[in-house]
Amino acid sequence: MRYENLEHTADVMIRAYGSTLEECFQNAAYGMMDQILDASKVEAKVEETFAIEGGSREELLYNFLSEVLFIFDAKQLALGTFRIAFKAGGLECRASGERFDPEKHSPKQEIKAVTYHMLQVNEREPSVTVLFDV
Repeated sequence: MRYENLEHTADVMIRAYGSTLEECFQNAAYGMMDQILDASKVEAKVEETFAIEGGSREELLYNFLSEVLFIFDAKQLALGTFRIAFKAGGLECRASGERFDPEKHSPKQEIKAVTYHMLQVNEREPSVTVLFDV
């Protein structure tokens, strides 16, 4: 299982899993996109690379997911595959996807923002928990 939806009264919360923390971050990004649209329908047609900085793993996760959301909102790019590598003070991401097509990607709901509220990074049993403002 890449991620699961968790119960929350007003917003959307997910917990992403993986064998490494990098995989958890990748699955969190996939899980976030899958809340917005049907991420399983996204084809790897174009690549987007970017680097993110953060002082802690939590800040890094927040900044990473916020950048993925920004790319979707600003460039209308639906991303479905993420490959990240942690670097000193940050991470580098190579993501792939395609231009958002509402007929193909079955829009679900708008995510307004990633939040720090209830955000958790568990390095011992790799998982991350994120709450999104919808």
